[in-house]
Amino acid sequence: MYLPRQFREDRLELQHGFMKQHPLGLLICQGERGLEANPVPFTLYPAEGPLGTLRCHVSRANQQWQALSSVAECLVAFLGPQAYVTPSWYATKRETGKVVPTWNYAAVHAWGAPRVTSDAAWLRRQVDDLTAVHEGRFPEPWSVSDAPAEFVEAQLRGIVGVEIEIARMEGKWKMSQNRPAADRAGVRAGLTLRGSGDAAVAEVMSELEEGSAG
Repeated sequence: MYLPRQFREDRLELQHGFMKQHPLGLLICQGERGLEANPVPFTLYPAEGPLGTLRCHVSRANQQWQALSSVAECLVAFLGPQAYVTPSWYATKRETGKVVPTWNYAAVHAWGAPRVTSDAAWLRRQVDDLTAVHEGRFPEPWSVSDAPAEFVEAQLRGIVGVEIEIARMEGKWKMSQNRPAADRAGVRAGLTLRGSGDAAVAEVMSELEEGSAG
């Protein structure tokens, strides 16, 4: 991805934390029908491999798994908080008027060689792990074993697993780092006032400010 120096984020712990916080990745590869892309929830195993390993499953009816079986590399794109930024929030607008709109966002891209599997034990572990991560936030978490065993076995036969040991990774936090401090403060205030998902972008901007100050 286009990665100007001021927006580049190479810290592995932040990249891993980002993927865990935003696990729905866009799985992209080149197949016989051209480029294929599907949003898929991933589970990250950070200690497996130098950069970690991603695992997911797709429906057996989803033909992308066949393309993944024959490619040397695929890309998984994770997108986090994002928001439109109006130049009206910039102090520079009042000073010079030389401003334009932009978009703030954070993203992590991970590349690796996909391995496709139909192994029942592998699939059960992946489904168990994925469920445990996301059910853990509920007071009474649901477990795969809560469903009848024969039903679970039938469901597993309908999916295919994908494992990607990450070979390279890029992180981009485009959060107004290229603007003066007064402009960044204006953007944070504007995003916070708008609330909802925009406020999440303001929080990331504040975290970056605190990190650079520390």
